[in-house]
Amino acid sequence: MKPHYVLAAAIAATSVLALAAAPEPLPAPWQLAGKDPKKFTAGVDQADGVKGAKFIDNTSGDDKAWGALTQAISAQNYVGQRVRFRARVRTQDVSGWAGLWMRVDTHSRQQAAFYNSQDKPIKGTSDWQERSVVLDVPQDAAMIVFGVIDSGKGRVWIDQLALETVGQDVPVDSLQARPPLATAPTL
Repeated sequence: MKPHYVLAAAIAATSVLALAAAPEPLPAPWQLAGKDPKKFTAGVDQADGVKGAKFIDNTSGDDKAWGALTQAISAQNYVGQRVRFRARVRTQDVSGWAGLWMRVDTHSRQQAAFYNSQDKPIKGTSDWQERSVVLDVPQDAAMIVFGVIDSGKGRVWIDQLALETVGQDVPVDSLQARPPLATAPTL
């Protein structure tokens, strides 16, 4: 075989492999959100080891940026129940932290219930691990929003997602309360 044919065949094979592993766009209703969503990309990864997993990736290099891969649904089927959002999570070079999050909004207020896993962060590079968030859905709930956060540089994948009702024996996740504010300045 002539050298230029070998080179052409190698380039073609490389191009086919690169196209086969190219990510697909996020399916509706998934979207990018957060403080800096334009500094992130998201999609469905087709590479070996993560094929079919949704991902969020900080493409800006901004270590202080954070974004979230998010989906919102009606709370109609979960009103008055305790729900668990669970997924398998994998990270690569996350400089800040990553984790699952969930929020329940009512008709009158946002964040009637909220948890973002900041107290149980995933950092650096990690293999697949199951994580979950459990919240109560109040009687006047309108919407449940859930997903994964990527804070800082790096890429986060989620796969095998589930939203399910659980019993009252499963504890609700909550962030530690902030200490109360001082009533007078310390001078």
